[in-house]
Amino acid sequence: MNVLGFPLLSLLTFLPLVGCAIILSVRGDEAVVASNARWTALWTSLIIFALSLMLWVNFDQGSAEFQFEENLAWLPDFGLSYHMGVDGISVLFVLLSTLLTPICILASWESVQTRVREYMIAFLVLETMMVGMFCALDFVLFYVFFEGVLIPMFLIIGVWGGPRRVYAAYKFFLYTLLGSVLMLLAILALWFQAGTTDIPALFDLQLSVPMQSWIFVAFLASFAVKVPMWPVHTWLPDAHVEAPTGGSVILAGVLLKMGGYGFLRFSLPLLPQAVETFAPFIFALSVVAVVYTSMVAFAQSDMKKLIAYSSVAHMGIVTLGIFTMNQQGISGAIFQMLSHGIVAGALFLCVGVLYDRVHSREIARYGGVAKIMPTYAVIFMLFTLASVALPGTAGFPGEFLVLVGAWKANPMVAALAALGMILGAAYMLYLYRRVIFSAITRQDLRALLDLSPREIAVFAPLVVLTLWMGIYPSSFLSFFEVSVAALVERHEAALALPRLAGVIAP
Repeated sequence: MNVLGFPLLSLLTFLPLVGCAIILSVRGDEAVVASNARWTALWTSLIIFALSLMLWVNFDQGSAEFQFEENLAWLPDFGLSYHMGVDGISVLFVLLSTLLTPICILASWESVQTRVREYMIAFLVLETMMVGMFCALDFVLFYVFFEGVLIPMFLIIGVWGGPRRVYAAYKFFLYTLLGSVLMLLAILALWFQAGTTDIPALFDLQLSVPMQSWIFVAFLASFAVKVPMWPVHTWLPDAHVEAPTGGSVILAGVLLKMGGYGFLRFSLPLLPQAVETFAPFIFALSVVAVVYTSMVAFAQSDMKKLIAYSSVAHMGIVTLGIFTMNQQGISGAIFQMLSHGIVAGALFLCVGVLYDRVHSREIARYGGVAKIMPTYAVIFMLFTLASVALPGTAGFPGEFLVLVGAWKANPMVAALAALGMILGAAYMLYLYRRVIFSAITRQDLRALLDLSPREIAVFAPLVVLTLWMGIYPSSFLSFFEVSVAALVERHEAALALPRLAGVIAP
């Protein structure tokens, strides 16, 4: 169903490449090229975000079907098509991608001074891959976008990152690429079974329980790295620490959601028996991620690394919610992914503001920032409280719903996950107290300037969304509650069929 009558999703996906072409066409000295690249990238990303709001306005929240669909023959002899569409689960991730891209470009306005043209091109290409991945309804098309994300992010970390940027970039690339090779094998197995890679058509495919298990493991190898789940999370702290601020924001805000989205889009509807079998294993890994990485975060002296480990813990809440296989847990997981994209991205921006002024991320380097930068201190406080799930902020509804869903699935798992949330409050409040409220540790901090108008413009939409999602969460939950209900209903119906046939004991 395409209510607009024109290919909006293709326009959103490929318009960033037009911006790349414009940037490449400019000639002149380095200053002229850099200025043109910044403004072209910013205006291109803002136009894309404005166009993406048409999804918000025209989306039918009462339908679980795919909307704004585009379906063209690609390789019809092999069952491959250019099939695009969004449902309630994917539409908000498209909007998240188009929102964070101009924010990252504006945040990098002054901090990136070398190879500016290439940096802006990398971000626009990255936007194409992110939007295309959330819109793709063909497995091969999805895989192209899913893997394509690696290239611009590899360059963003490896070229514009910190002192150990090459090591961090290769570690990020190899971890994510190796896991995805197994996913490619799973896609080939599905193609051999069905003769097509069209995702909606594959939802009706009946696979044997052993085949489901093997395909689930292959998907898990890829999606677990992307989430990232414990113990394949070790690439993330290095990538965050070495990445430039814009790279950290998009990595935490969007790229970590690729794994959770993969579980929701593919594992749950395609492999119901395997999901039921492996759910206790996923619960165990999720609880370890929540509790263990929270304790590791408490021991960090680097602000970026602390927030990176907190991201692993928060994404553990997400995987826990997804595999509860009930309405509250899955809805909470989706809301948590969206809120984490906003809040974690904003926290990395907060660290970037200090780093741009002092060029240090060491917690011990700071103190008494509230006396020097009061506006910054208030904004940092809001995102810190959202990270610890204070009611009224974006972090609360998702975590609450996940705990409700987890309690219905396994009360012990819910109790352990709640322990991780308590630890999360401890390390985030420690970070905030040490940086913002303790005594001024160094004389040069007294010369710091508060937020500039550009920095306020960067934070403003994130502040609004953090409060909006916390105060009025139903305006976001309504987008995907019908799709989640349909997903749960499909899962329960698929489990009932083998029982009726006597394949699985009731």
